Amino acid sequence: MIETQDRLEPAPVDSAPSATSEAWTPASSLVSLSKRPNPSPATEPAPQAGQQTGHLQLNGVSAYYGSFQALRDVDLELAPRRIHAVIGPSGCGKSTLIRAVNRMHELTPDARVTGSIQLDGRDIYGPSTNAVRVRRVIGMVFQRPNPFPTMSIFDNVAAGLKLAGGGPKGGQLRAVVEESLHKAALWDQVKDKLKNRAGTLSGGQQQRLCIARALAVGPKVLLMDEPCSALDPIATGRIEDLIRELSHEVTIVIVTHNLQQAVRVSHTTSFFLLEDNRQTGYLVETGSTEQIFSSPKRQLTQDYVSGRFG
Repeated sequence: MIETQDRLEPAPVDSAPSATSEAWTPASSLVSLSKRPNPSPATEPAPQAGQQTGHLQLNGVSAYYGSFQALRDVDLELAPRRIHAVIGPSGCGKSTLIRAVNRMHELTPDARVTGSIQLDGRDIYGPSTNAVRVRRVIGMVFQRPNPFPTMSIFDNVAAGLKLAGGGPKGGQLRAVVEESLHKAALWDQVKDKLKNRAGTLSGGQQQRLCIARALAVGPKVLLMDEPCSALDPIATGRIEDLIRELSHEVTIVIVTHNLQQAVRVSHTTSFFLLEDNRQTGYLVETGSTEQIFSSPKRQLTQDYVSGRFG
């Protein structure tokens, strides 16, 4: 198991860190997609108390771009080592939410976050918390694969460790890279060409390489912003299988426009929507994925998962 020495404490580190269209599908049919021979995520046992890491707690979180409020008063608890889907129409603040969770939102000029976001009881926006370390402990995988195309496959995976300094070297570094590629289900395909440029890989392989790069630094949480939207169905299936495997070690939050995907992979789902002024996003409802898609508490949720709007 990959481990990291990172904590949410100050440290002198110098480093920089299209939705797939779906045909309308009734909510009842979406739920039936999760009934596979293998246990669905919703039926898998939760981690035992005392072994939990990667617990996220959001209280009254709002996000702004200058004077514009993109997200309003989000209260959300995300259990550790589970898969949490974030759904909702375009522009409702889903990506802003996860950018706030790993402190990338503040990299935009005049952007700010209010409220509290805690990881395992520690405020990630605390005055003594190092933002770069937060972005290592809470990793991010973007909509389109973003490897360093001219760097080798090996160096892509090792990049985060090298930038941070003081990490493993030599044989230990090679072991971490290999383990990360195994975890990303990519090792067998690249083990004989680790010196090749990352740009030579297919789109799906590049996305798994980015996942391996994020895993190499030993995160507690992995945020995924529509990680399959640019991939074909076969590559999407491989990423989804990988997400299920990784959830045994890290907490995963996946933003997706693909409602079938949310049903297939997630334990819980949070539905976001725009206020009537069509500007500010807010959390409508959160719950187990089965409950959200089969018996939501809010009519707005029912209308969205049934395809009546969105």
